[in-house]
Amino acid sequence: MAKIDITVRGAGIFGLSLAWVCHRRGATVQVIDPGGVAAGASGGIVGALAPHTPDNWNPKKQFQFESLLQAETFWADVDGTSGLSSGYGRTGRVQPVLSDRGLELAHSRHLTAKDHWRGLASWDVHDADAAEWMPISPTGKIILDTLTARVHPKRGCLSIAEALRSNGVSVSTTGEDQGKTVWATGLQGLLDLSSSLQAKVGVGVKGQAVLLDYAAPTNAPQIFADGLHIIPHADGTVAVGSTSERDYTDPKTTDVQLEALLDKAIQALPVLIKAPVLQRWAGVRPRAASRAPVMGSWPKRPEHFVLNGGFKIGFGMAPKLAEVMADLLLTGEDHIPDAFRLDACL
Repeated sequence: MAKIDITVRGAGIFGLSLAWVCHRRGATVQVIDPGGVAAGASGGIVGALAPHTPDNWNPKKQFQFESLLQAETFWADVDGTSGLSSGYGRTGRVQPVLSDRGLELAHSRHLTAKDHWRGLASWDVHDADAAEWMPISPTGKIILDTLTARVHPKRGCLSIAEALRSNGVSVSTTGEDQGKTVWATGLQGLLDLSSSLQAKVGVGVKGQAVLLDYAAPTNAPQIFADGLHIIPHADGTVAVGSTSERDYTDPKTTDVQLEALLDKAIQALPVLIKAPVLQRWAGVRPRAASRAPVMGSWPKRPEHFVLNGGFKIGFGMAPKLAEVMADLLLTGEDHIPDAFRLDACL
């Protein structure tokens, strides 16, 4: 059996993406997750790869921008190898402009997007039209950005896992650590890290979402209305999500909060009113105390590393996070942004 260079603990989007990048760079890798592929928050249904607003630019926004640009090549490589579909598509995003103040901000962000997105994507203000796939806008204006993309979270993870397996990489539920070990284990990983360091590194935030049977127009943009994501997937479904619950009793049950979320989606996009519900989903997302991903060496545990805290931006950040983490593991080059270091959570 070949010597293992990297053991990845966790078969969610962070762990699988890292394993894929390390494998592509020639490392011998194994992935271990007792729950199987996408057993945690990465097994969701929403999949909004959406940028932060282009104003008040900072290193975190720059990192996310670069990762969103990498995503198309990343997912094409994965899907081309696995023969599966992640559902990736850079289809853009529409946001209704809700107020005069919102319209001022939208025009201002059009200019900052020109500066920071460097002509590789745009943030523009348009008149809302009468198309069915158009949210209600009190001002008659919408924002359309061309950077936002979508992916089907669970199918994306399954595609990476199959790509790894088809290249001889073990993705299993059991195994022993060999080589350097990276802990990409979601909420449990944040809790374990907190216990190890005797500090609250992060928490879990529950989210509920719903999947509808509705075939939006081909390559229709996703909609972001009043904090709500409405994602038209390539398979003829529409995902709506999600709640953000710091306090919860059961991490996997849905309740009246989800029904309220669906009502809100129908108010924003009335065409969904007759769409049958295919699935109700709930899960807990890992949120680091810094609100940014957390990555790097695990203190006082030689050859152990952390990659965690995806929260709401994990799928969008994963391609570049994997590249930066692979640099650290394979060549010792440390390009981790300061905001992503463990110190930022302490």
